[in-house]
Amino acid sequence: MSTVQISASDVNKLRQQTGAGMMDCKKALTETNGDFEAAIDFLRKKGAKVAASRQDRESNEGVVIARTSADGKRGVVIELNCETDFVAKNAEFVAFANAIANEAVEQNPANLEELNKLGIDVENSRTTIGEATIDKTGKIGEKISVSKYEAIVGEKVIAYIHGNFRLAVLVGLSKNVAGADEAGKDVAMQIAAMNPVAIDKDGVDATTIERELEIAKDQIRAEGKPEEMVEKISLGKLNKFYKDSTLLNQEFVKDPSKNVAQFLDSIDKGLTVTAFKRVALGA
Repeated sequence: MSTVQISASDVNKLRQQTGAGMMDCKKALTETNGDFEAAIDFLRKKGAKVAASRQDRESNEGVVIARTSADGKRGVVIELNCETDFVAKNAEFVAFANAIANEAVEQNPANLEELNKLGIDVENSRTTIGEATIDKTGKIGEKISVSKYEAIVGEKVIAYIHGNFRLAVLVGLSKNVAGADEAGKDVAMQIAAMNPVAIDKDGVDATTIERELEIAKDQIRAEGKPEEMVEKISLGKLNKFYKDSTLLNQEFVKDPSKNVAQFLDSIDKGLTVTAFKRVALGA
């Protein structure tokens, strides 16, 4: 057994070099007396050496997968990246992304770091998602990694994947009622198309509000309006921003005579959106 003290910074350094898990890196350094080259060789069987050689490569291609739990009360979105569109369209790569999403919705990790620690079955063996992506890097020859993980809960959660796995949306509704699945899909398509910044104006952060007001004021002054009118007109422009950019206030794409809130209310009185996530590939 090694008598060399392995520091947290050493472990992190090896982890950054190889993409291997923290505990694997610590074990590798311990077994090799802190020798980084020997530790990388120790990890080579998991593809870490290949992962290390590709850390500076951009992996902007890939797929986005959305999934809901069996009871329809929880949903997840993951983005699995690779370097080329050719790999992204490969059935094995898409199946791997689906397997990761399945584990995420079953095991409900708190964040991306926890997701990478989850167990997953790959080629008749059980490993972690983080280790499996390194294995794939070694076998495919492209940098493979999970870059995004989002999750929501609700009385009824609907998952929607747009296009060729390039954008996915989760929508949480306040009630599970007749017509909720179809209505939720319609709202998810709205989110995919219109990219709202929040559910309602109460969900818009203060920084965004301040920025919109400042832009509006500069526009009004540039138009030569008197200063005493600037504040009032800028508030009107802010309300227009809420109408265009917050989900419930947006015109419903499938029926512009209603906004999204009115559409949901027509499905069931009081039905509304409690949460949503929109993940676009590479965004």
